[in-house]
Amino acid sequence: MSFRLSPSTVAVATALSFWGLHASAQETVSEPVLVSATRIDMQDTDAPYASEVHTREQISRSGAHSLFDYLSQQSSLQITPQWGNRHAPNVTMRGFGEDGHQNVVITVNGRRLNNIDNVPALIGAISLRDIERIEITKGSGAVMYGDGATAGSIQIYTKAQNAASLDIYGGSHGQRGAVASLGLVKDRFDLSVTADHSKTGGFSATDSTGHKDAGEANTWRVAGTVKLTNDMQAEVELGASRIDNRFPNGLTAEAFADHPGQSNGLPYPRQVADNQYWGLGLQYQLQPHWKLHARHHREDKESSYDSFTYAGYTNEYQQQSNEIALQFQRDAWVLNAGVQSHEGERWSFGSLMRKDHLGGFIHAQYMLEDLTLAAGLRRERVRYHHSSAWQAGSSQQEYLTSWELGVNQRLSEQLSVFANYSDAFATPDIDRFFDYNTNRFTGFGEATKSRSFTLGLNHTGNSHRLKASAFYARLHNEIYFDPMSGLNGNLEQSHKYGIEVHNQWQLSPRQQLSVNYAWTRAKIDKESQGGSDYGDKQVPGVPRHSVTLGWNLRVADKGHLQLSHTWRSSHWAIGNFGNDPAFRQATYSATDVSYRHQLHRHIELYAAVHNLFDQANSVAVKNWQYVLYPSNFERSFKLGARISF
Repeated sequence: MSFRLSPSTVAVATALSFWGLHASAQETVSEPVLVSATRIDMQDTDAPYASEVHTREQISRSGAHSLFDYLSQQSSLQITPQWGNRHAPNVTMRGFGEDGHQNVVITVNGRRLNNIDNVPALIGAISLRDIERIEITKGSGAVMYGDGATAGSIQIYTKAQNAASLDIYGGSHGQRGAVASLGLVKDRFDLSVTADHSKTGGFSATDSTGHKDAGEANTWRVAGTVKLTNDMQAEVELGASRIDNRFPNGLTAEAFADHPGQSNGLPYPRQVADNQYWGLGLQYQLQPHWKLHARHHREDKESSYDSFTYAGYTNEYQQQSNEIALQFQRDAWVLNAGVQSHEGERWSFGSLMRKDHLGGFIHAQYMLEDLTLAAGLRRERVRYHHSSAWQAGSSQQEYLTSWELGVNQRLSEQLSVFANYSDAFATPDIDRFFDYNTNRFTGFGEATKSRSFTLGLNHTGNSHRLKASAFYARLHNEIYFDPMSGLNGNLEQSHKYGIEVHNQWQLSPRQQLSVNYAWTRAKIDKESQGGSDYGDKQVPGVPRHSVTLGWNLRVADKGHLQLSHTWRSSHWAIGNFGNDPAFRQATYSATDVSYRHQLHRHIELYAAVHNLFDQANSVAVKNWQYVLYPSNFERSFKLGARISF
């Protein structure tokens, strides 16, 4: 006998059954939440833009072991493995579909993670143990971050460790890992060291070469700050990662329905990515109202890829960025202005591609008791260069402008409303200049121009925190890949609109419930390329409805039970710009549960079950064929312990 029970029903019913429990309160939803996306620290309810913040407390009790797991289970972001690769997934919001990762800027302590090519940011190289706070800024960020902030930005902030700890875990499908951290915080300096190892034996069957879709990730990071004088502080960060990962091939719809864990008979694609980075920063209080910020980051990467289609090739990357900025703060005024540069190059297939940025920005904010006004402007030069042994070198540059306006009005102690306008741009990545079928250089492309407007409100009560916003964005030359012609191009005109709701309830001193909901529409107004007319079609890869539910129960004074459920509605498969009804992405549904128990002052045990109801999930792609990439398609579990010293 088999039966189905709605995961959301289980979550609500369980929460209601504990409604009457009472105990000492945990972190409550009414506590102030800090945002810093514009480099101005303020409460999120006063910010002139839409935001979503995840604190260290929320991260710790989630039961997640990776940033991919946490964002996919707990945030409003749509996170999907890029062709099965969980370490470099597609991160998208506000209806950008397959190219979402190129329309969201991701930074770690100001270090930009976005690549100059079509490869998504390697978030698998970030240890979840280091993260203090995650800010998701929606429809804003074009002035501070420039290229690619058309949908918004994600800022990840790390924390200084002040103790020693060891996390170890193991589980089904050959999962095992360990995270060791050590730190020291003194009056004039701090130093933190983290090493993170994770491994999985694979979820799918062995391929034709005897390998499973196994993976291993090893990262380390050292960071510190030192107070050189009472007015000057220096920061240093360095780290490295090596990720060796095999991921499953696409299956036909019939094969996936028969068994999503089977191999299609071909070798699994393999990627080995080596990454080393370092950075220096300086903060200097020039005068009581003036502060100087200076930063330098460098990153060297090598990515080797091997598959049935491409028999072993290696990309070599070098990226470096610089920034110098001034902040003026006096009374109600805060002014930030600076210059940023980012230089990136890639050697691949015997050719060199460069993409360099040089931009200047100015951003001002005026805060009265109940009113916040903000405005900013950015001017950026983007320069491309291509050269190879068999083709003459060519270059192109263009100047682009972005600007933003924002206002937040506090109507009462509990209620505030805000509005934000953003004029943003996203330039093509260097892969857009090549024919997908022949790898022939076809010339430089055009940048996407986006104008978006957001209107929202914040309401905070004794037992709840509500954020709601509505947005509309009109785009010109939205960048996309046309699977029918194998060429990259631009949607002449398109638009997106939707509603976003984030609500947290303190059901009782022991319980919290959170809901993230987004209703999104993304439509193509005009586009004709390669004989295909995509006018009045919907952008593929964009679900109309997406929901993330979370429920946390504090069990006595020693344990936390966390239940989360993610659901996304069916939509057009990636690449299905013609909206052919035969090629759709099925509904995504996954329920995760974890329990953490403080066994001793220095020992915590935890257990987690992912995809509790064994849902067969996939990522649907329509290129020259229609295939399903298995993703989170069966139940798995982990057991672990954390020891602190």
